[in-house]
Formats: sequence, structure tokens, C-alpha cells
Amino acid sequence: MDAAILANPSAGAGSRALGRKLDSVPFSAYHLMLIAVLGLVGFVDGYDLVMTGSLILLAKGPLHLTPTDIRFLAVASTSMICVGGFVASAISDHFSRKTIMLIGVAATTFFTLLIPLVHTANQLILVRLLTGFGGGFAVSAPFPIAAELMPAQHRRTFGAVYEVSLAASFTVLPFVGGLLAGNPNSFRLLALPGGLAFLVIPALIYLAIPESPRWHLRRGQPDKAVDIVNRIIRRAGGRVSPLTLAELGGKSPGANEELPPYRALLRRGQLRWTAIGILSYVFASIAFFLISVLLPKALVDQGAAVGASLGVASLVFVASIPGKAFTGFLMEIIGRRWTITYALLGSLPGLLLMLLAHRAGVYAPTFMVLGALITGFTVLSAATASRIYLSEQFPTALRGRGHLFGESFGRVFSGVLAPFLMAPFTASATIFFGTILLVVVVGAFIPLLFGRETIGQLELVTETAPGLA
Repeated sequence: MDAAILANPSAGAGSRALGRKLDSVPFSAYHLMLIAVLGLVGFVDGYDLVMTGSLILLAKGPLHLTPTDIRFLAVASTSMICVGGFVASAISDHFSRKTIMLIGVAATTFFTLLIPLVHTANQLILVRLLTGFGGGFAVSAPFPIAAELMPAQHRRTFGAVYEVSLAASFTVLPFVGGLLAGNPNSFRLLALPGGLAFLVIPALIYLAIPESPRWHLRRGQPDKAVDIVNRIIRRAGGRVSPLTLAELGGKSPGANEELPPYRALLRRGQLRWTAIGILSYVFASIAFFLISVLLPKALVDQGAAVGASLGVASLVFVASIPGKAFTGFLMEIIGRRWTITYALLGSLPGLLLMLLAHRAGVYAPTFMVLGALITGFTVLSAATASRIYLSEQFPTALRGRGHLFGESFGRVFSGVLAPFLMAPFTASATIFFGTILLVVVVGAFIPLLFGRETIGQLELVTETAPGLA
């Protein structure tokens, strides 16, 4: 249980009352608007941050990239996403959730806009490092926001739409890269759409997304929390009664509740859930990062043409669009844990087909296409469940810090170490696809064996009361 609730029982009652009121608001066009804006944020973030695989191929000739340049470029953005994520994690429960997302989106799109100006490998790596730092603020921020704004029964809708938006950007990017292949300025042209979003998306976030009322309540500002909830009720059609200050315990403004310390993420009672959330994310995202960053390079190293390799990468993400929608539906039917297990184990046939394609002779293209479609529909769609599952491992007072810390810590292994270590071995189909296969087998059972189901648990998720003290 949260230490703040222990110290002040009315705080827990107020938080639960606020949560019940938000959960009672019928789904409406207003909720669709929130999902659409956050989904657009996801599309822009995805386009900017998962450009690495295409940049490696398209900038290799014009910028004369060496193997060392390629290896560092493969992890430059993701490594700084981890750094930026840790920084954002440390401050996110102290500062506005929306402010964190605004900083991240503005920084990410601005530095992507600088890519057309680079002329050397070192300049490109530096720009990707700066883009990644901003991405550490932006890439995880929508999940705590949505978890605290959306009714519990509709978080799956947000999770599915957000992840489908990411998948759409991942699909569009290699497709555009394939069309531009052969143009000496192709990598510069590829960056323009994401960079130009700097002129639109930050303003849209500022105007359209409200601050989390739960965050204001924790800040000792129940009047602001009530105002935001009632604004949501009005914009959703006014079909439930307004929230009153009395329902939150009648507290007056200024009674700021002390947040648990950052180390509470690793204290008894919370440590287990922090670890389970991170591990569930890590194993799914290792497969994602190896495919998104290194699959085009791997296929070229294994003998495919540049255009064909980008086409297969695009197919993987095309398949993940319906896959993520299905995963979002499934996780409310069979639960988060079983959905993660399904998504990882379901990818085994696809990964085996991709691993064996080079031995299939004239059927090699068929093996590769079928394998890509199955893999995209399953393991590349796991994030719909795994990221919501991670966010639900933390009580409100720790959610901003916990979710960003969890994703950032996980990316150290999945987005930095895994691509960095695997980059020299992409020419071997057995090593490359075999490693991904092994990872998904292990990861499929972690939430099932060691975690617990968490649907809707936003106020109380820990085992024992002293854990956050």
C-alpha cells in the first residue's frame, strides 16, 4: 500500500473516489479525441525514433559510414532514450505529466529537423544522440497520462490505437526509404516529415490534452483535480453527475502530500512488481529492437537487395497494425499476462520461417514474407499489452517515475546492448533469428510465472504496506 495513504487514509479514499468517477464516465467522442491526439504523438515519435535502420542503409554511401560508425549509429538514439528516460523518470512525478511529454516531443522533432543539414557521420550520430535524449521524455509519457485519464475499461482502446499508430509509422518509414533508395539525399528527405511535425504537434498537445487530475490530487490541489474531472465529464456529454470536493475528503488546497522517495521503486513490496514489469517489457522489446534496427541490415548482409530488405521490414510492421489491434482486444479478454505469453510464443513459427528462408531455395521469398507477417502480427504487437502492464505495476504516486524508469532501464538491454552486440553477426541467419527466437521463448513465461493480473489497479498494486515507506 502507498505510504501516503497510510499516513493519511483520506488521501487513499479521495484517490479511489476520483478513480471511480473517471471510470464511470461513458466513452465518448472526447475520449476518442484524446486517443487520436496521443496516437498522433505516437506516430510522430515512432517515425523520428525508429529511423535508425533506414538511416544506416541510406546514409552509408553518401556519408561514407564505416562499420564502427554503423555500430554506434545503431545504438545512438536508443542509448540516449535511456538517459533521457532516466532524467524524465526522476522528475515526472514532481512536474506535470504533460510538461514532460511536451519537452520530449518538441526536442525529438526539432533535432530530427536538423538531419537534412548533416554532412558527416559524426554529425549524424550527434543529432541522433540529441534526438534520443528528447525521445526519453516523449516515448513513454503517453502511457501514464492515458492510464490516469482513460476509464479503466477503455485503456486497452488507447493501448491498441497508440501502438497501431507506432506500427503505422514503422510501416511508412521503410516504405518511403525504399522509394528514396538511390537518391544521394534520400536520408535527408526521409527525415523531413518527422522534423516538420515540430511546427504542429507540441501546440496540439498543449491545447488538447488535460493534465492528470490524479497528479493534481497528489500535489495537494484537489480543487484543480475536481475542475479537470468535471471538464472531462462535460466534454464527454455530461452523462454522470459532477465530482465534488467533498467526495475527495473535503480537503482544502495547499495540503501537498509528500511523494514516496524514488528508491521506493526498489523497496520491499514494490520491488517485485517493478522487476516483473521491466522484465516483461525487456524480452518483448529485444525482439522489437533487433528487428526494427537491424532487420534491413541483416537481410542485405544475407544477400538481399536494399529495396527488398526495406520491403520485408515494411511488411513486418504492416502485419503489426492488425496484430496490435487484436492484442488490445485480447488483453481484456484473457488478461495482460496471457496476452504477452501469446504474443511471444505465437511468433515462433514466423521466426523459424525467417531463420530457414535461406535454405528454402526458390521458396525463400515465400518463407521470408510469411515469416515476416506472422512475426509482425505477434511479437511486434506485444507492446500493446506489455507497456500497459508495466504502467499498472505502480501506484499513482510512483507511476510517472516508475513507468519511465521501467522503460528506460529495459531499453539499456533491449535497445542498446542487444543491437550493439548483434550488429557484427547479422550476416548469419542462424545467429540473428535464432537469438530472437530464444529471447521470446524465455520472455513468454516471465509474467505468467512470476507476475499477477493487474487490470485497472491504479491506486493499490503492492503486496505490503511498508514497501513505499
